[in-house]
Amino acid sequence: MCETGRRLDASDRAQEREMRDEAPVQHGRLYICGTPIGNLEDITLRALRVLRQADLILAEDTRRTRKLLSHYEISTPLLSYNEHNKHKRSDELLQRMRQGQQLVLVSDAGMPAVSDPGADLVRLAADASIQVIPVPGPSAVVTALAVSGFGGGGFCFVGFLPRQKKQVLELMQRVCAASVPTVAYESPHRLCQSLRIMRDTIGERQLCIAREMSKVHEEIFRGTAEEALRRFSEQPVLGEITLVIAGGESGSVTAEKMSDEEALEELARLLKNGMPTRTAAQVLASKSGMSRNELYKAALVLTERGVSRQ
Repeated sequence: MCETGRRLDASDRAQEREMRDEAPVQHGRLYICGTPIGNLEDITLRALRVLRQADLILAEDTRRTRKLLSHYEISTPLLSYNEHNKHKRSDELLQRMRQGQQLVLVSDAGMPAVSDPGADLVRLAADASIQVIPVPGPSAVVTALAVSGFGGGGFCFVGFLPRQKKQVLELMQRVCAASVPTVAYESPHRLCQSLRIMRDTIGERQLCIAREMSKVHEEIFRGTAEEALRRFSEQPVLGEITLVIAGGESGSVTAEKMSDEEALEELARLLKNGMPTRTAAQVLASKSGMSRNELYKAALVLTERGVSRQ
């Protein structure tokens, strides 16, 4: 074994002894522990050891985490830490760590503190000079990016798509200008609504919808927003969804510029579908030879002629 390997092994053994109280622990720690996004076998040996040896496990939903712990016969005490109680519990948890306790933070699935209330506790612990130790594990973000085929360079993660239609429209405008893939979470009951907005904004840009990854009903869909809308409008959408939109230079189909006549026809359609005039003008400015100001003025004229928004 190489010298580096021996040093790593020695460090890991020392850390393990501390968690087992075989050596005195002077300070508490906060472990950020990745857990499976679906299949319970997708967990590291180190994560199992950390979960077993901790003083307390903090879970977003204790019912979901208890299934994982029961599967691996882990009896460490469990306490909820989520968006609803994080402010009430933060002081108590910091005090526990100051007294030397080893706490483990997990989320419902994947790595904690990513679109997750655990980020607040990580920040508080760091500000209090409490050591925060990552225990890497599965991530829906990078798993979906890998299976999409759009990766290879950078990417942008935006968390959950906004609930408001206007905010989704604004976000899709930024996506249109992005040269790297964009990864987002979306709820199943809002997926089709978001796909309609994407159809009108990103056009033929390719996307990947990863649903129920690593679970029994896993589905990986690749295609345009229009194709995805046809697929997911057939029946109610169920399960957890991660969406990946290809970047402008990542192999997606690039449509030819619209003629002025085509742009005006599309403008009228977008206005009828409820898109705000300024947003519609901005969307079509990137797809046609007309400027945003020209399109905005045309939108005002169309509105005066009776093309009203719904």
